[in-house]
Formats: sequence, structure tokens, C-alpha cells
Amino acid sequence: MTETQPANHPDNSLDLESIDVVKRFGAFTAVDGVTFSAPRGSFFSILGPSGCGKTTLLRMIAGFQSPDSGDIRIKGRSVLGVSPNRRNVNMIFQHLALFPMMSVSENVAYGLQCRGVPKAGIGPKVAAALARVDLPDAGPKRIDQLSGGQKQRIAIARCLVLEPDLLLLDEPLGALDLKLREHMKVELKQLQQKIGTTFVYITHDQSEALVMSDQVAVMNNGRFEQIGTPQELYYQPLTAFVAGFVGDANRWHGRVETANGTGARVVTADGITLIGGFVGDALPAGAEVDVFVRPESVSLAREESGLESLDNRLSGRVENLLFNGANSTVLVRDDRTRGEIMVRLPQTAEFGNLAHDETVHLGWNAAQAKCFPAQAGGAS
Repeated sequence: MTETQPANHPDNSLDLESIDVVKRFGAFTAVDGVTFSAPRGSFFSILGPSGCGKTTLLRMIAGFQSPDSGDIRIKGRSVLGVSPNRRNVNMIFQHLALFPMMSVSENVAYGLQCRGVPKAGIGPKVAAALARVDLPDAGPKRIDQLSGGQKQRIAIARCLVLEPDLLLLDEPLGALDLKLREHMKVELKQLQQKIGTTFVYITHDQSEALVMSDQVAVMNNGRFEQIGTPQELYYQPLTAFVAGFVGDANRWHGRVETANGTGARVVTADGITLIGGFVGDALPAGAEVDVFVRPESVSLAREESGLESLDNRLSGRVENLLFNGANSTVLVRDDRTRGEIMVRLPQTAEFGNLAHDETVHLGWNAAQAKCFPAQAGGAS
């Protein structure tokens, strides 16, 4: 468990702490011993598949649900038993719940009015909040006059005007079209850096979490599998779930044939021999493992001789070319097993003329293949 400050000595460097939080619904454990902290002014994301417990955790932080055990601290002080309206926290949902019958200014002012702020003090606060989200002239507009991205910023302004310690965001980009969602990822990150409020963001979209966050927690079955920077999660996953969920990866299932302290020779059910490195403790011969290799770690060649120095080598035929500019990939059907391997094309036009069914050769080094204890249901 993360070491924490005594309740009468709050840690002012942390805006949020979750300490061994558990939430059950009958016999089902939705959140299972979750511990983490979000430093002041950070963008902290919780990433995981639907049903993993992330929304339940966010609702406990907001005060809409109570944990069965554990503690939640905001600005170093426990908020257990504190009602949502008495926590200095605001929440933005996927459907922004802006009031269509009100102007932009009236929407932003609504929370201040509910708090009983004198009318003379509301106007300057609303103007300052709109300026912080770069919409200083939007006050007189109706909500239906705004673009999707502008509505997102007004929803944020409506929260910021209340000067929250935390802004909680529950998949707020989910209802946007793809192009606007891509734009808003960058805009939200820049906005958070500008205003300095701590954002706690939940999503099932790995791209959102990786692009925007300072720290990401990957959640699975009610637990945090790993917390780290986007780079750490992508390049140094600690579990098979993280390796498979964060980013694209080729995956093989097999048994350890021989092993040393750092790596192993793995034989798949189809008889392919792969050489890879262990993540965590070494595993004995006979242990079942999952092996993951990133598509960009696989070298592609038209002649096998160009890959002779690599530890792992396969040959196959081009199944599909998925052109997407700098993110283009090719799907190769392995000659021996008929398994499909995804390869990221290099940032040149060298393979721009690859043809369907063309023979190609693939290779990668042992350091680029990560071996984990096999997950249940692993497939070769």
C-alpha cells in the first residue's frame, strides 16, 4: 500500500488519494483494493475495458457512492461521509447536460447562483472562466450555436468557475465524431496544462489516455494492473493484460523450452520457436507463456538475407495492406502456421508497392519480444 500522511498532516502536493478502496455489489467486487494518488495539477487517466470498475471508482471520488472499505482523500483530507455537494469536486459526463434554454453565460453562471454568490460577483467570474477556455466572446450565444468542441469547453468552464480541487471526466469525448475527438484530445491536454486544475479522466480508449495523460492507471476486473507514464505502459508493460490492451501487439501462446535468468526459448502449439525476454520473474521449462511483439518492432524485408542478425525470423505472404499514411500496416500470413502478423510499415516509400500474396520476410530481436505467464484462454 502507498504510504500516506496522517489525517492531521495533509499532503498538499497531492490533490487526490485512493487508499485500498473496495466496493462490492452483493457478491460482485467492482473495485478491489485500489490505491493511487494524483499530484496537484496533473492529468491522471484510468483506462480499462467496459465493466472493469472505472466508473464506479469515479463515482466514489465524486461522492455518489461510498466505498465498503478504504479511504479517499482530497487535498490530504478524508472525504468519507462527505456529501457530493460538500466536496470541492466537479464532474463532466459524456452527455454534457448543458441547458439548451439558457445562454452560454447563464449555463456557466448556474452553479454560482446555486451557491448563492451575489449577482454582482457572478459576471466577472463567468467572464474569467470563459476566457480560461479561450471562448471570451461566447457568453451571449445559445448552446445550439456552438460546435461540439465549443460545447466541451463550455462544460469545462461551468465547472472551473466553481474553482474545484478536482475535475472528474467520465468519457467526455465518447459522443463526438472521430475527427472532432482527435482534435479534442489535443485541445483538452493543452487546456489542462493552461489552467492547472487536476483532471481525473476515465476512458476505454487507449489513444485518449496515452495522448493526454501525465499518468495512466490500467484497470482490469476491479484492480489496477499498472500505473505509469504513457511511455512506461507502452514500452515496459508489467502484465500480459497491459501488453495486450495498451497499443497493438502480436501475440503467441506457447511453452518455455529452455530458459536462463532473463529470457527463454518458447515453442508454440504450431511448432514455432520464439526467443524472448521475461517480464518479472523467470519461468521454468514447461511453463505456459504469452509472447508479445509490437508491430513496429518487426523488421520487414523482401530478401531473407537482410534479417540474418535477428533472433526471430519468419516468412509469409502479404494478406492485406492497411494504408493510413504514417500509421500504415501490413498483415502477413505466416507460411508455416497460417497465423496473421501485423507489421508497421517504415516511414519511407520502400514498401509502398507491396502486393497481395507477395512473399516477405520478418524478424525481430529477443529484447523486443516480452514473455508473460500465460493468461487464461491464451491461444496459439
